[in-house]
Amino acid sequence: MDWLIPAGYFAEYLLVAVVAFAVTALVVATHYEGVHALARRFASRAPRRDHLAMLKIIFALLALHIVEIWYYGLAYWGLVMIPGTGFVHGEFGMDRLFDAVYLSAITYSTVGFGDLAPVGAIRLVAGLEALTGLLMITWSASFTYLEMSRLWADERRR
Repeated sequence: MDWLIPAGYFAEYLLVAVVAFAVTALVVATHYEGVHALARRFASRAPRRDHLAMLKIIFALLALHIVEIWYYGLAYWGLVMIPGTGFVHGEFGMDRLFDAVYLSAITYSTVGFGDLAPVGAIRLVAGLEALTGLLMITWSASFTYLEMSRLWADERRR
């Protein structure tokens, strides 16, 4: 299986794959529950009673994304502590938890400055995070658009 995984690293690569998929599942579930809670909370809200509804929704979604970024950051932080799972290349590497969360934020948002780059098996986490971040951000944008249309359309009719 050397064509797929470097010889002698099957367990490490399997661990990274399990962690990557588990964190991705956690992020999707968290986002689903967060958006669902927002939908329930603001569905019956009358625009005249709460003009700040859209700001509350935006800040709640932003907080949700920050939590999700931290999930991936903690996964990076934990995985680089395990020999054979990979490391992060950069001027300072990933010496601090902040560096892991920063790597997660630029990956989740698909900005990818390139000052930190995962090397080895943990690249799978980065790939899944970028795809998941793109989906979660567009999901939030769609939800925001629908809520804005509903709240602002109601306001115009009054």
